[in-house]
Amino acid sequence: MDLNSDLGEGFGAWRMGDDAAMLAIVSSANVACGFHAGDPLTILSTLREAARRGVAVGAHVSYPDRVGFGRRKMDVTPAELEADVIYQIGALQGLAAAAGTRVTYVKPHGALYNTIAEDAAQGDAVIAGIRAVDPALILMGLAGASILERARAAGLTVAAEAFADRGYTAAGALVSRREPGAVLHDPEQVAERMLRLATEGTIEAADGSLLRLDAQSICVHGDNPAAVTLARRIRDRLVAAGVSIAPFHEAAR
Repeated sequence: MDLNSDLGEGFGAWRMGDDAAMLAIVSSANVACGFHAGDPLTILSTLREAARRGVAVGAHVSYPDRVGFGRRKMDVTPAELEADVIYQIGALQGLAAAAGTRVTYVKPHGALYNTIAEDAAQGDAVIAGIRAVDPALILMGLAGASILERARAAGLTVAAEAFADRGYTAAGALVSRREPGAVLHDPEQVAERMLRLATEGTIEAADGSLLRLDAQSICVHGDNPAAVTLARRIRDRLVAAGVSIAPFHEAAR
């Protein structure tokens, strides 16, 4: 099982999360590209640490929304969104090359991630942007979302992920951050949920029903105050149960 986190999201003197600690735990890093968070030096430092630790790197592309941290849906044209995706991947590729690593996948961030899960127009624009840069890049998306099938049909390799620290609706969507139970904080609860996902392929929804998810990666949000504790507990729990932690991109090809 792959374990990933959103990193490189600090900006100047403002620090978001503990990237160094997370990079000692995760196997893949979704690195901000400057549109929702991250300045060049913060991003480069995160990439250098990822390279040093052998952690896979993905471009965490977003709507251009620093004020809202990329969590506000934007009504952008497909042409504009495609160009935004190309721009962000290209910027991260340049910084990754300087850091001695490379970008192997793309994971949309925040509102863009949730929108393209089912929005065909914006989803196709993101797919087109990825293909324009490098068709070998893998698209990471929400397990069970239609964007994964659209990407496959367009010739991309995909990776499905589940969220360790987020609640799920009975329909398999993430509980809105405006609703109670959207973000989970208890390390033991979260670790047990992820062990069940890794070994049984199921996760409990907010209403108590069981969802079946085919996921190759588990995400812990780097901006969750308990992120490092959650990620470490998940990793320890999975490894103790015989589940190995490794970058998904090795198996996805």
